Amino acid sequence: MPDLLIELFSEEIPARMQRRAAQDLKKRITDGLVEAGLTYASAAEFSTPRRLTLTLDGVLAASPTTVEERKGPRADAPNKAIDGFLRGAGLTRDQLEERDTPKGAVLFARIEKPGRPASEIIAEVLEATIRNFPWPKSMRWGAGTLRWVRPLHSILCILSDEAGHDIVPLNVDGILTSDTTAGHRFLAPKRFAVASFEDYAAKLKRASVVLDPAEREQSIWHDATNTAFANGLEVVEDAGLLAEVAGLVEWPVVLMGKIGEDFLGLPSEVLQTSMKEHQKFFSVRNPKTGRIEGFITVANTETADHGATILAGNEKVLSARLADAKFFWDNDLRIAQSDMSVWLKALENVTFHNKLGSQADLIERVAVLSRELAPLVGADPDEAEEAARLAKADLSSEMVYEFPELQGLMGRYYIKASGRSDAIAAAAQEHYAPLGPSDDVPTAPVSVAVALAEKIDKLTGFWTIDEKPTGSKDPYALRRAALGVIRIILDNDLYIFLQEKFYLLVVSQYDVMAQKNHVLKLQEEIYSPDGSPKKLVWIADKYESGTEVGQYLFWANSDSERDTRQDAEKINDPDRSSLCIGLVPCMAADGLVSFLHDRLKVYLRDQGIRHDIIDACIAMPGNDDLALLVKRARALSETLKTDDGENLLQAFKRANNILTQAEEADGVEYSYGADVKFAETEEERALFAALEGAEAAIKPAMEALDFTTAMSALAALRTPLDAFFETVQVNSDNGAVRRNRLNLLSQITKLCTSVADLRRIEG
Repeated sequence: MPDLLIELFSEEIPARMQRRAAQDLKKRITDGLVEAGLTYASAAEFSTPRRLTLTLDGVLAASPTTVEERKGPRADAPNKAIDGFLRGAGLTRDQLEERDTPKGAVLFARIEKPGRPASEIIAEVLEATIRNFPWPKSMRWGAGTLRWVRPLHSILCILSDEAGHDIVPLNVDGILTSDTTAGHRFLAPKRFAVASFEDYAAKLKRASVVLDPAEREQSIWHDATNTAFANGLEVVEDAGLLAEVAGLVEWPVVLMGKIGEDFLGLPSEVLQTSMKEHQKFFSVRNPKTGRIEGFITVANTETADHGATILAGNEKVLSARLADAKFFWDNDLRIAQSDMSVWLKALENVTFHNKLGSQADLIERVAVLSRELAPLVGADPDEAEEAARLAKADLSSEMVYEFPELQGLMGRYYIKASGRSDAIAAAAQEHYAPLGPSDDVPTAPVSVAVALAEKIDKLTGFWTIDEKPTGSKDPYALRRAALGVIRIILDNDLYIFLQEKFYLLVVSQYDVMAQKNHVLKLQEEIYSPDGSPKKLVWIADKYESGTEVGQYLFWANSDSERDTRQDAEKINDPDRSSLCIGLVPCMAADGLVSFLHDRLKVYLRDQGIRHDIIDACIAMPGNDDLALLVKRARALSETLKTDDGENLLQAFKRANNILTQAEEADGVEYSYGADVKFAETEEERALFAALEGAEAAIKPAMEALDFTTAMSALAALRTPLDAFFETVQVNSDNGAVRRNRLNLLSQITKLCTSVADLRRIEG
C-alpha cells in the first residue's frame, strides 16, 4: 500500500495559526478519504512558518467496490413511483429484482459502485480542502479567486511505495501539484524533488528547515539554557513564548544579549513583559540576585559574524522600548509616593458598566464590603478597607495603560512604595485571584477580604441588571467569579452566610441605579391591588442600614407608564406582606445562591462527590454557608461509602416509604413521640435505645458542626434498624401499637434528615 505526502507551501503563516491549521489539514483530508472509502494506517501533521505538511502511511491503492441493496415500491405500484425509484438508483426496469414478501411482490435494486483509484479520490479531497480551508483570516492575491492565509506558492502531493512515487495530478487556480519543494528562504532557497516522506524530511533538514515544531522547541530551549548557563545565568521559563517563537523560525539560531545598566533597576516583571510582548525575547535571570540581566533572541538564519549584527540591532530596539518603560515607572513612582488619590480621582471618569456606575463607584462598594467581611476572615477592618480603595488605583497608571496584563502587580509595587503595609500592597495583586481553576487562591486575610468583596460585588451587580450567564455565553466571566468565591471560602475554611451579603449588595446596587434613573422591571405579571394584571416595577429608595427593607413597590400598566410616589406601597407594611415575593433583591439573592450551588456541584463532582449527595446537603438550612455545606457533603459522602452507611440509607428509605404511605392512607401526620412502653419485641426496644443514644451523640455534634461524628452516630443505627424490619410488622392489627411504631419511624426519619436530606439520595 502506498504512502501519501502533502505539502502546502506559502508565504509566512502567523505563528498562532500554524498548529491549528496543521490539525485542520489532517482532519479534513483524512475524513474526506475515509468517507470516500480510502482508509490508511497512520497519519502525522507538521508545520513551519512557510508550510503545512501531512503524511499518511498505508493508504489503500483504490477504494473497494461496494454493493448497495435498495428496497423499492411494490411490483404493481403505479409507473410514476417505479420510474422515480429507477431514476434514484440509476438503473433500468430489467435490472430490478422482484421478490415475494409478506406484503406482496416488491422490487429491489442491487447497486454496485466500482472502486476508484487513490489518486483520483485524493485530488478531489485535497482540492475541496484547499478551497474551503477554515483560516481565521485569509486573503486573495493576483487575479485568482483562491483564498489562503498568505499567498500559496506550491502544492506537493505524491503517492510513494517500494517501486517509486507518482504525483497526484491537480490544478488549483493555476497551481499544479508536483514532487518538489524549497528549503530555507535565505540559506537554501532552491527547489528540489522528493520521493517519500523520509526523503522529504531528510532533504529539508539539509536545506536548513526543521520540519517538526516540537523539535524546533526542543532545540531552542536546549541552546538557550546552555548559552545562559555558560554565562552563569538562567532562562525564565515561558511555554507560550517558546511555542510562539518556534512558529516564527524554520532554522532556529539562539543568540544572547545584555540589557543596559540603566534599565536593570526596573521590576523584573516589567522587563520580562516588555521583552516578551514587543520583541519576543526570553528573559535571562541572575540566579544569585533574581534580577533580569539579559535576553535570548532566536534568529531564523546563520550569519558570517555569528549573529553580532542581529544582536546589535535587537539591543538598540530594546533600549528604546525599555527607555519608555523606565519613563512610565519613574513617573508612576513619583505619583505613588506623593498622592495616589490622583489616580483614584481619574477612575471617576472610567465606566465600569453603564448601569453599575464608574470604577470609583465599584471601589466604594468593594471597600464597604471589605470592611464588613474583614472580621469574618481574620483581617483588620481598617486595613481591608484601605486595601480595597487602593487595589485598583494602578489602572490609572501609565505602566498599566501600556501593559494591561501588569494590573495588580504594579499596584503592589506602587502601594509598597507609598509606605503602606505589605498586606495592603499584596491585596492589589492578589484580589484578582484566582483567574483560573489551577491558580492559587489568596490566603492573606486582607487579600482574602478584598478578593471576596470584589467577586461578590461583581456577581450581585450583574445579577441585579439581569446580565446572567446563558448557555455557553458568559461575557462578564460570572462563572469564573463564582468559582473564585467558592475556592476562596473553601481553601481558607471561611464560614460566611452569603445570602445576607448578596441581599445587602443588591439593595445598594438598585439604589445606585435608582439615583441614575434606571427603571427596574420584573419580567412577569402579578395582580395589582385593584385586581388587574400589571407589571411590577420597583424603584429603590435610599437604603439605611438597620431597616428591615425600607423599599417601595410601584405599579405600571406598561413599560413607559409609572405610578406616582403617593401610590407606592411600602414592602414592610404587614398588610402587604404577601407581595414580598415580588421584591427584586430577595429574588436576586436567592438566584445567586442557587447559581453558586450549581458551580459548587461541578467543583465537588471533580473531587468525586456525587450530585445527589450535594443536593441532599443543599436542602438543609444554612446552605448559603459554603464551607458548612461542603463539610456536610464530604462527611455524608464518606459515610455512604461504608457498608453501614449504605445499608442505613436503604433502611431509611424503607422507613420513609412506610411512613409516607401510612400518612397518605390515614390522612394524619405521625409526628408525636413514640413511647417505649408500647414496644412488643426486643428488637423494637433495642431500636428505641439505639435511637436515644444516637440523638444524644448527634445533637452536640451538629451544634459543634462535627458532621463526621454525626454521620457515624447515624450509621450506627444500621444494625438495630435491620433487626427491627426483619422481625417487626409496622402495620400491626393493634391500632395503638401501629401508631407507636409509625411515630417511631417518624422519629427516625426526622433524626436522619436533621443531618442531611437522605430522601434526595439516589438508589
